[in-house]
Amino acid sequence: MSTTARTVLAVATVFVLLCATASAKTSAGAALYDLDCASCHGQTLAGRSGMGPSLRGVGAGPVDFYLSTGRMPLQDPRDEPTRSPPLLNARQRSAVTSFISSFGGPPAPSADPQAGNLSAGQHLFTSDCAGCHQVVARGGLTVGADVPDLRAPSARQIAEAVRMGPYLMPRFGPRQLSQRQLDSLVRYVLWTRRPDNAGGWSIDNLGPIPEGIIAWLLGMAVLALIARLIGERTDA
Repeated sequence: MSTTARTVLAVATVFVLLCATASAKTSAGAALYDLDCASCHGQTLAGRSGMGPSLRGVGAGPVDFYLSTGRMPLQDPRDEPTRSPPLLNARQRSAVTSFISSFGGPPAPSADPQAGNLSAGQHLFTSDCAGCHQVVARGGLTVGADVPDLRAPSARQIAEAVRMGPYLMPRFGPRQLSQRQLDSLVRYVLWTRRPDNAGGWSIDNLGPIPEGIIAWLLGMAVLALIARLIGERTDA
């Protein structure tokens, strides 16, 4: 057999093995989907009214985000998905993602924080995200939703959330936010986990409301102490 023929045979063998592996992975994902997802999203991924949306064409990003952050599967489809320990392990999540992705959709987004600009990321976050997540990404409460603290998600999970807009969060596609801007935004969010608290006591960077409450409590305690000291002197 010639060298060229051997090379072609080797490439063909690798291709067949890859196809077989992908097929087995998709089959495993289909079984897991039937067990944990089909009751809400339907056997054919077309969704079920009042239960769950169609998953056809969503791609890998939303699936990986919801599974890796433990937001899916839900016990009750009426509940707000919140971050929890993942029900499926990494291998199972990859299999389900592969199965759902076989029905079309874009690849999972990614981010390279080191390629981003911290100052630009702060500007973007302050403009588009801080209204709900607080300027140092500690989360908060809005009407009808619980806004998560952003100290837990990975760079990839942040990128996935930005691109697909989970639950009530707005979606920011490539037209609204370039890859360079996404990298910068993710870099800033990661930076907020250990910000430079040059002003002193950070109070866990919870924002102006708890800072104001603590200031009032400390001030009232000082005033009460002063009043007590003045009262004792008067009695004497």
